[in-house]
Amino acid sequence: MKIHRPTLIIDEKKAKKNIAFMANKAKKSNVLFRPHFKTHQSATVAQWFREIGVTQIAVSSLAMAHYFYKHGWNDIHIAFPYNLLEHEELNELAKHIKLRVSIESQQALTHLKSHIKNPIQYMIKIDVGYGRTGINASNWASILSLADQENSICQFSGLMAHAGHTYDAHGLFEIENVHKKSLQKLEILIDRFVEPPFVSYGDTPSCSVSENFNFISEFRCGNFVYYDLNQVEIGSCIVDQIAVAMACPIVAEHYDRNEVVIYGGAVHFSKDFIMTPYKHFGQIVSFTQNGWEILDGVYLKKISQEHGIIHLPKNFDKNQFSLSNIIGVLPVHSCLTADLMIGQQTLNGLPIYKMIRI
Repeated sequence: MKIHRPTLIIDEKKAKKNIAFMANKAKKSNVLFRPHFKTHQSATVAQWFREIGVTQIAVSSLAMAHYFYKHGWNDIHIAFPYNLLEHEELNELAKHIKLRVSIESQQALTHLKSHIKNPIQYMIKIDVGYGRTGINASNWASILSLADQENSICQFSGLMAHAGHTYDAHGLFEIENVHKKSLQKLEILIDRFVEPPFVSYGDTPSCSVSENFNFISEFRCGNFVYYDLNQVEIGSCIVDQIAVAMACPIVAEHYDRNEVVIYGGAVHFSKDFIMTPYKHFGQIVSFTQNGWEILDGVYLKKISQEHGIIHLPKNFDKNQFSLSNIIGVLPVHSCLTADLMIGQQTLNGLPIYKMIRI
């Protein structure tokens, strides 16, 4: 493995297995599969989805929608509140593809209807308890009003929800509890409609472990493609399902305090951390011929902008942790790590081409 600087390594076999798992889960649950591409942001990885028949995707920005349109995707949902200031670019993109946007206010819908001249669909964002964006599910009067304002250009296409509070769960019981309450709120709302609306739903923990998806029409999850340590801690996956590891060179030795320093810090990993079984910013692995193996008692103890401090256990092998050696780090949050990293490749050295943010 020719690595000179921090490089995100993708285990293609694991990622494809994760993709197949979620696609099969959607099929088994009798829902459509519209994966969210915000995690990988890659035309290369997107092709792995296309190989199993995926044609509809979600993204988190207009820029990301443009990127995937340029790579042949023509049914895209921008799962982020409609930005009034981007209406000209949105209108242009709507000329070329089937485009869906997210609405959560009368002001936004009024603006969309008066500024977009090409056919576009809108979904109403529902807050099922996360408290980030969306109209509270109990505010059915406002939701029904927005749903009843479609015209020949702007077509109402359903409701969308994200139970993001599952990311604060600890274990299957808590995931299921959040998921159950979210569905209950949606059910009460759906009963207010004369005809049940199409419902797009997406959070990786729920979609990974739950079996009840009554009233749900579509999966819109994304993190599952790579998973990460946070998902392991939540209970969404096991560590063997994590499909990404950051390859980092060792640049300094401090054996007297059982530490080495890697070229890899907050600009590569973000500053997300977990507290189990101790506070750390990533789990250390050693690369093997077929992937990587976890090193017990070795973890990313501290990070600054470019530096990462690795804690070593007693009786560690100095040969394994000497200058210029490459070690791997399983990320706490793969979405942010993948977003930050331009340098990406598979275990076999295949370049992973991704979107570059403006």
